[in-house]
Amino acid sequence: MSSSLPTAVLSRTGLAVTRLGYGAMEIRGPRIWGGRPVTEDQARTILNAVLDAGINFIDTSNDYGRSEEFIGKYIAHRRQEFYLATKCGCRVTRRDEQTDDTPHVWTRENLWRGLHESLTRLKTDYVDVIQLHNPPADVCEQAGLVDVLREMRQQGKARFIGVSTTLPHLPVYLKWNVFDTFQIPYSALERDHEDWITTVGEAGSGVIVRGGVAKGEPGAGLGRPDRWAKFEAARLDDLRAAGESRTSFLLRYTLTHPHAHTIIVGTLHPEHLAENVQAIGRGPLPAAIYAEARRRLAEVGVVPATAA
Repeated sequence: MSSSLPTAVLSRTGLAVTRLGYGAMEIRGPRIWGGRPVTEDQARTILNAVLDAGINFIDTSNDYGRSEEFIGKYIAHRRQEFYLATKCGCRVTRRDEQTDDTPHVWTRENLWRGLHESLTRLKTDYVDVIQLHNPPADVCEQAGLVDVLREMRQQGKARFIGVSTTLPHLPVYLKWNVFDTFQIPYSALERDHEDWITTVGEAGSGVIVRGGVAKGEPGAGLGRPDRWAKFEAARLDDLRAAGESRTSFLLRYTLTHPHAHTIIVGTLHPEHLAENVQAIGRGPLPAAIYAEARRRLAEVGVVPATAA
């Protein structure tokens, strides 16, 4: 798995992951959470472009519409080139002609159902990381979900176990010291978990960052206008390098966090992928720019939550 992209060791997993990963939720299709239409050709093109760019970490989920199906259909033959993470605890139910719902069912049976379905779709015998998909910590404990993930790992169907989570559940999960990886939302415009990412990394768990570009600038991407208004309020445009887009600046801000081991960014468009690869190639923000960005963000109320 060689690549010119910078890599980081996903902590105790030992996996050398590219710091830019691919978030395959973008190829879910229109039935799930207002997703954009995606054609077979678009899915084939972007997935192969991801691997051709040297990205070696792909994140998906059992409830991401056609995402797993496309991965299996178009890049299963390149399985040795990438690490694969998916999620369980969810399922998909039909709402109407245009839309599906994605309820979570926190039972042993549904976790196993999801994993077996995912492996079939993905055309693989194992995933590198199986993640719980945002369960409340008390529900996770009561249902014995960690034991189910351990069984998956023992049977060789998952190499490592993780959880996709947020505050207030993250600190509870961290105390359990059972998860190899944590998937956490984070960007300059969503700094709640900034210090917690450090805490997780220093505790020896790998950090998978989602939302690292805040879904892209409204218009070009799907970001929320109210969140992106903070970019202007903090006068971050003044800190961008010549020719650097706002999205690229955000991605480099996220990259500057030393414990953001891999940042999963989704797109349907090869040109956006190329821009992300170029941004990562430029490396972290200079220390002075990073410090000034954090100061300006704090001035407009975008600050980290307090870590223990």
